[in-house]
Amino acid sequence: MNSKIWLSSPHMGGKEQQYINKAFETNWIAPLGPNVTGFEKDLESYLGMNSHATALSSGTAAIHIALILLGIGPNDEVICQSKTFAASANPITYLGAKPVFVDSETETWNISPELLEKAIKDRIAKNKKPKAIITVHLYGMPYLVADIHKIASDYEIPIIEDSAEALGSSFSNQKCGTFGFISVLSFNGNKIITTSGGGAIITKDKSLNERALFLATQARDNAAEYHHSTIGYNYRMSNVLAGIGRGQMKVLDERVQQRRSNYQTYHDQLNFIDKIAFLNEPPNYKSNRWLTCFLLDSEKTREGLRIYLEKLNIESRPLWKPMHLQPIYKNSPAYTNGVSSDLFKRGLCIPSGSNLTEDEINRVILAIKMYFRV
Repeated sequence: MNSKIWLSSPHMGGKEQQYINKAFETNWIAPLGPNVTGFEKDLESYLGMNSHATALSSGTAAIHIALILLGIGPNDEVICQSKTFAASANPITYLGAKPVFVDSETETWNISPELLEKAIKDRIAKNKKPKAIITVHLYGMPYLVADIHKIASDYEIPIIEDSAEALGSSFSNQKCGTFGFISVLSFNGNKIITTSGGGAIITKDKSLNERALFLATQARDNAAEYHHSTIGYNYRMSNVLAGIGRGQMKVLDERVQQRRSNYQTYHDQLNFIDKIAFLNEPPNYKSNRWLTCFLLDSEKTREGLRIYLEKLNIESRPLWKPMHLQPIYKNSPAYTNGVSSDLFKRGLCIPSGSNLTEDEINRVILAIKMYFRV
């Protein structure tokens, strides 16, 4: 059998080991240390826009801290894009708050401006004005930034920008991760760059950044003894993992370029198949193409292709199942139009890693052509 072709596997650049070795040589194995500070500075330099970064243990932790910074508590409501991974929504429930899900639009597959405003108006009419909006750049494609932020501004609701899948993407030459009042990154093993497991919270407000750092470091007060007047969390990234991140930052642009090249190759070779429709970039949008995705003509075709690829040892997966269709959130308010459900039924992600070889990409393309007998 042919070797496994993974959907999105980690890709080391060669510089990571020197930072890890330094951590061992200096005995900076415990959390925090010079790699953590250096990684945060690398992120701030890359993002620009006077960003302040705090490196954390996961993107989920970053969303949790972001919600705390905004004062979200029991019975508060937070609007969340429905078409996303569960980690975007779960931290809302950690705090006893309630998610309100909003469906997608077809141009970027992200949160619909029309439904967002409808949801806000309806929640306000019910005397339940949302305390925050969690927006997502799905698969690296920026959401409709101008439209969404105008609505948020009109109703004075802060945005938590979930940029977990979108490091290296941009809208009008401004990088994703800098649009939100608070923004979130992920460095999970399958992301555009990785720290094995990790994330970051990004703000433009230094005092907010300091608060995030305080909460993520067990909220230890400034005292000789271990003194705590606030509940804190063990959410800081370790110095060893941050060393991986420092090495990964040196190849981030290359990783984005390679994934975009993968997408273009797939598009050029498969776009003629009438049952396949790729997601194109709108004007002024740049996607990192974290995962190459396309829509099929039906759920039956999608599942048939997925199973066929699986038999050939090629990993693929459906698009995220919308949160409003998840059993755990079946009783949550949801403002839907059928778009995200349709995307889930017909959408497929195919191997997209930056370490894919030319032979592997050609193998995927040939398999898809064979399935459609073209």
